[in-house]
Amino acid sequence: MEKNTKIIFAIIGILLAFFLIFILVSVFIGSASLESGNIGLGDTIAVIPIYGEITYGSSDSAYTNPDDIKSLIEEANADSSISAMVLDVNSPGGTPVASEEIMQAIKESKKPVVSWISDSGTSGAYLASSASDKIVASPSSWVGSIGVILQLSDLSEMYKKMGVNKYSLKAGQYKDMGADYRNLTADETKMLQTMVDEEYNYFISLVAQNRNLTTDYVKSIAEGRIYTGRQALNIKLVDSLGGKDKAIQEAADLAGIGDSYNIITMSPPTTFEKILSGITSQLGYSMGEGIGDSNSSSKTQSSYF
Repeated sequence: MEKNTKIIFAIIGILLAFFLIFILVSVFIGSASLESGNIGLGDTIAVIPIYGEITYGSSDSAYTNPDDIKSLIEEANADSSISAMVLDVNSPGGTPVASEEIMQAIKESKKPVVSWISDSGTSGAYLASSASDKIVASPSSWVGSIGVILQLSDLSEMYKKMGVNKYSLKAGQYKDMGADYRNLTADETKMLQTMVDEEYNYFISLVAQNRNLTTDYVKSIAEGRIYTGRQALNIKLVDSLGGKDKAIQEAADLAGIGDSYNIITMSPPTTFEKILSGITSQLGYSMGEGIGDSNSSSKTQSSYF
């Protein structure tokens, strides 16, 4: 019995020794590979995808949560091996706050950020991109759509035909403003239009500031109009035309690392990874029936689309 125990310990010792040797050899080979390839710390470009609608509160991969993008930008800034970032943008826009949060994270980046617009970089997605050091757009991409929209539905006639008498008890004259069982009053329409106009002017001012343009000029090319990448270049909404490789090289040039670099993709964590990390769902205030109704399947709110 004692002899068998000694044999088992001897085998374990041999296996541990081989494991230690394997680790040392791997580290040596890895270091040699970096040296021979002339790629070391600080010679990496991080690609961060921004796909789909930009909004809070969705774990669907078809959407982009600004908290995820902010975390990735912060991580890239803290990583000494990364010299610059490329935002791979293919998005129609999103909610104002969510879009502005990504924009602010880009502005606060200590390392160069280049946005590459592939199929679409419009409205809120363009606003976020406008904070980048450079914007590269595919020639046939859709760019711009600088505008704000507030979508409402009046289903009162349909409810009548269906024999449905939908109503609410409220405290506050405007609490059910935007409810689908009635139309807006003239006073409510004026109130909401004022808010939309204010958001629109703010949108224009941000783009003007980020792109070093005058507000009058941005206003003249805005109005929710969409441009191709080629048209966007002519009106100064983007800096150059090209594909992802072009954007990556632009980022490398801004970082001063030439044309010898690594490329990594930093993707947001999956829903399962978020659960494992203990990330909880966000809470918010509901504005009641109508605008911002938390019980409605489709919330009514202003959007950068």
